[in-house]
Amino acid sequence: MELQGIEHRTVTVNGIAMHVAIKGSSRSPTVLLLHGFPELWYSWRHQMAGLAALGYRAVAPDLRGFGDTDTPASASAYTSLSVVGDLVALLDAVAKGEEKVFVVGHDWGAVVAWHLSLFRPDRVKALVNLSVPFTPRNPAQKPLESLRAGYGEDYYICRFQEPGEMEAEFAQIGTRRVLEEFLTIRNPDQLFLPKGKAFGYPMDDLIILPSWLTEEDVDYYASKYEKTGFTGGFNYYRALDLNWELTAPWTGAQIRVPAKFIVGDLDLTYTSPGAKDYIHRGGLKKYVPLLEDVVVMEGVAHFIHEERPQEVTHHIHDFFGKF
Repeated sequence: MELQGIEHRTVTVNGIAMHVAIKGSSRSPTVLLLHGFPELWYSWRHQMAGLAALGYRAVAPDLRGFGDTDTPASASAYTSLSVVGDLVALLDAVAKGEEKVFVVGHDWGAVVAWHLSLFRPDRVKALVNLSVPFTPRNPAQKPLESLRAGYGEDYYICRFQEPGEMEAEFAQIGTRRVLEEFLTIRNPDQLFLPKGKAFGYPMDDLIILPSWLTEEDVDYYASKYEKTGFTGGFNYYRALDLNWELTAPWTGAQIRVPAKFIVGDLDLTYTSPGAKDYIHRGGLKKYVPLLEDVVVMEGVAHFIHEERPQEVTHHIHDFFGKF
């Protein structure tokens, strides 16, 4: 039922063809929904239905490198400057009458949403981000240096760096199995993927899907990732250091749009060292001075908008209703 009434378009933006799903009246205020890894526009299916019913127009693209959107080959094409450029062009195409739109991001989509708000606050009415807080640029150390020093080479982001390496390991495991592994993670510890050991236990162990994730949901994700592979998603991680170089002019800059942040207490982004102090003791507010609310949802892991869809939709509507 939630997928009924969704319009699918392909829009030329910033030199690529972008697939976008849209639900709601063109006269309603737009909410731009930005997915993460390893997800697609489809991860917002519940919010699209809920927000459209509440009088919004939900616009959920497959970001570059994902799903039915083009996948540029080079990792250098995946910096926040390029991805934000895609979104500005997308808004010009599908939200022509609106100077500013509402934005919601999760995981990498949250990173992109923070940067959209940083680079183009003139296009963002208000922001709700899930799972990943804004991380200010550290001028003294590149991101990968910091991650390797803090977590070692088996840390998942470090493992994603070598072109072709994780693609081969994931191919051996199988696309569907990889997606099930990621989407059902509930361990609040940091994620490590040692070479040859994949997710750390036998791959013939049965994965029981949680109630909020159906076989049909995994079928959809798998059908798209079997077609595209995981390289597009990996390229966001592979562009981390280049992104750090290109965003030097924004060192110390604040994000000046009204914002709300929501995270699950079992999310590995929330349980990582220093994250809780940064979020709750003024660090996040320092860089996002118009941050109005932080919500920590109990017993919820990383894929918060799929695990608690109605609650997340309510939080989004409750905040955007102020504007």
